[in-house]
Amino acid sequence: MILHIKKYSLYYLVLIGLLIPLIILEKEVHFIIWALTSVFIVVVLFFLERIRYHQKFKALQQEKLVADLALLKSQINPHFFFNTLNNLYGLTIKNSKKAPEVILGLSEMMRYTIYKGKEELVTLEEEVNYMESFISLQEIRLVKASKITFVKRIKNPKYKVAPLLFIILVENAFKHGSEKLGKDAFVKISCQDSSTEICLQVENSFDADEKNEQGIGLDNLKKRLSLLYPNKYELNLVAKDNIFKATLKIFK
Repeated sequence: MILHIKKYSLYYLVLIGLLIPLIILEKEVHFIIWALTSVFIVVVLFFLERIRYHQKFKALQQEKLVADLALLKSQINPHFFFNTLNNLYGLTIKNSKKAPEVILGLSEMMRYTIYKGKEELVTLEEEVNYMESFISLQEIRLVKASKITFVKRIKNPKYKVAPLLFIILVENAFKHGSEKLGKDAFVKISCQDSSTEICLQVENSFDADEKNEQGIGLDNLKKRLSLLYPNKYELNLVAKDNIFKATLKIFK
């Protein structure tokens, strides 16, 4: 409040300082010139102050955006690692020969998640490679046979995207699909880009009789998309005939 009083007091002082000569001047034309000049200067000062206020407000908004994104990213890492370590535990108690391979794959994915995940943007190629690593890890650790396909058609691999967005839909497909249905399960993944958009499509079978609650992964994805790509994305989630289909489009 004191700051606002001082700010507007400055305007009044400037206006009074400019109007003092009007008392001295005798000619009407001089009076008009000084009056117009005074009003003009005060108006300019007012708008300059409004511009500064707007810039400060935008800076605060940007700081909040960065803080919100940092919080959401911090939720992704433990969410993914908890699920993977939980499955790794199942392999170790069975003395599975796959366990060392899973540990090595998990180590590589942790490196990407920790170092690349904190960057604002990564290349589309890096995100696709990360998805491929994840799928390979799932193929190793899954005891029950599942039909897994991954088709990629990338024309611009160096295009920059936010990290760790696509993996959420892929992980969700394995979590609610192949892990629970066994040999009848399937996961179909396709990723392609064009001059106008990037499209990731993930389909997986699921048990309609089993209650699948939406976890923090999809909630996290929706929040990050709304912050990173406002009005520049589409996310469609459809469950029908024991098939869950997720389609994410990011417009360039």
